[in-house]
Amino acid sequence: MKKYSLFLSILLAGISLKAQKLGVQYDPTIQSTKNLQYWRPKGNLFVGDCMPFYRNGVFSMYWLLDSAHHASLGGLGGHQWALSTTTDLKTWKQQPVVLGIDEPWEKSICTGSVVYYKNKYYAFYATRLINDGKVNEQLSYAISNDGIHFDKQKPNPFYTSAPGYSKRDFRDPKVFVDEKTGEFHLFVSSWKENPTLRHAGGALVHMVSTDLKNWTVLEPVLTGQGSVPECADYFLWNGWYYLVYGDNGDTYYVQSRHPYGPWQEPEYQALNESWTNVAKTAAFKNGRRIEGAWIPWRNQARDNEGERFGGNMIFRELTQGVDGTLSTRFPAEMIPETGAPLKLSIKTDVDSKLDAMKDLVVNTVSGVGSAHLENVPVNCRITLEIDPATSIAEYGLYLRADQDADRAYRLNFSPNDKTVWLGNTGIRAVDGLDKPVKVDIIMKDDLIDVSIGGKRCIVNRVPEQKGGYLWFYAKHGNVKFKSIKISPLKED
Repeated sequence: MKKYSLFLSILLAGISLKAQKLGVQYDPTIQSTKNLQYWRPKGNLFVGDCMPFYRNGVFSMYWLLDSAHHASLGGLGGHQWALSTTTDLKTWKQQPVVLGIDEPWEKSICTGSVVYYKNKYYAFYATRLINDGKVNEQLSYAISNDGIHFDKQKPNPFYTSAPGYSKRDFRDPKVFVDEKTGEFHLFVSSWKENPTLRHAGGALVHMVSTDLKNWTVLEPVLTGQGSVPECADYFLWNGWYYLVYGDNGDTYYVQSRHPYGPWQEPEYQALNESWTNVAKTAAFKNGRRIEGAWIPWRNQARDNEGERFGGNMIFRELTQGVDGTLSTRFPAEMIPETGAPLKLSIKTDVDSKLDAMKDLVVNTVSGVGSAHLENVPVNCRITLEIDPATSIAEYGLYLRADQDADRAYRLNFSPNDKTVWLGNTGIRAVDGLDKPVKVDIIMKDDLIDVSIGGKRCIVNRVPEQKGGYLWFYAKHGNVKFKSIKISPLKED
């Protein structure tokens, strides 16, 4: 009996060692359980595509574990699903890998989604693999009793590709269940093989099944895209259906009163922040909706270099207008903790003064007026209200600046163009910049994140400048900077 037990132990250890070698190692016990806004895992690891899910008071953030900016396993990703859960968005529990690479042919456990149906959790995902010497993406799924411990189902993969669509691009299944019919619906990212417009073959394939074995391919729910519409999200919220998808890294959505369209373009694309990738959402308590995404790495850690896959987790809270248009803001629970506001004196420079309320007024009609603060911490929260008193070309701040703002990150507001720029990234169709607007700025390590009027957000990864000056400026107009508060962030 002892010999058998010893043999079994050695066998299981060998199997475990084999599994460990297939996927990158991840230790949940050393990871933070505090606020996960701007978080990335310890151990030279990174956060990839996020897949939020909510049930019974628990917000579950499934996310792709990345170890080498998509370069693992021959550049095919080597990703696995990790999981972080919370009930209050403040404290978190870190789980072990929930969907790992278990077989040599599994080159990446790619993005997907989770649904709960008849006391089971179903995780649908794409598996990237090599088939006949070519890279293919095929569909797989796993089942769980608790949303943590999943069993992959066979055949695996269960579906290779839909007729008339690409085998290389067939990924990111978004799943939902029609409770009335028992049908599982999948929206799958792909490319039409022979589109009418050769440059616009991107589509979301629509597949349905009642037994998860036999699948019917319906008309695509979205067509005519210039790239594969990646990582789709789909939800019903207060009578509006939303279809969310990625286009070359940016996130867009369309909306409708009907389940599958016709779709209409919103007034503005609040989910489209160039440095917030793969924005997907889930419900939360009290009718709220929370977005989870990731902030890409900067190539060579330089301000003007491009994106690399994987980075830090980021969250937004969605709000909904009467016309269905979505807006975003910081989730209040996830704003980093700060110390007491600093007592700093504003130094007026050109065409600027302090009024009786100690608010800063910049009034210039012939050029640019400015003022500044010194000894501003690299990691801090800045809140203020900006009130344009006249028509104005632009106004804003220079963050992490040097003594003459030559090296800095410019936060620029242009009311006429309805644009906001943060360094070298911008957002468009920002209404209300010609009226008083509250601005909330978080500067943490190499990230700067901004909430504008509680309706639009913009973030950038900016690793180089660390100056301690904060400059205020206005061009061709009169602007008041009010209620300026600067508070250092507490250490994690």
